[in-house]
Amino acid sequence: MENINIKLSDEDLVLSAVAQLVESNAAGGTCIFIGTVRDMTKGRTVVSLAFEAYAPMALSEMQKIANNVLAKWPVLKVAIHHRIGDLKIGAIPVIIAVSAAHRQAAFEACQYCIDTLKETVPIWKKEIFDDGEVWVSAHP
Repeated sequence: MENINIKLSDEDLVLSAVAQLVESNAAGGTCIFIGTVRDMTKGRTVVSLAFEAYAPMALSEMQKIANNVLAKWPVLKVAIHHRIGDLKIGAIPVIIAVSAAHRQAAFEACQYCIDTLKETVPIWKKEIFDDGEVWVSAHP
């Protein structure tokens, strides 16, 4: 669909490129969520994160999320991009962008995307600390 853009990649995510995907002259607002790799989790120093995914199912679930957004809110375009592989501090593992005629729909739809992605998309995250590592966010 022209108004949905889904991507799972081992390449760097580029904010300006994702933002362009949801541009529309009919949009009164665009909401963008940018997930970043932080340097601390529960008082432990994070060195990096590693993301793995079951790509066919992950892409299918991301598409479902976008389809649900278009059915539930009066939004114009949706982009959901997620990174896999090893990411250093400050890197961007996820960008979600939603454009709509009015800001409320864009905000609500964007939040739904990230919340649902974390609950349903088979992407696994390993936190690598300076004193060990742990898998977190294991999805169905």
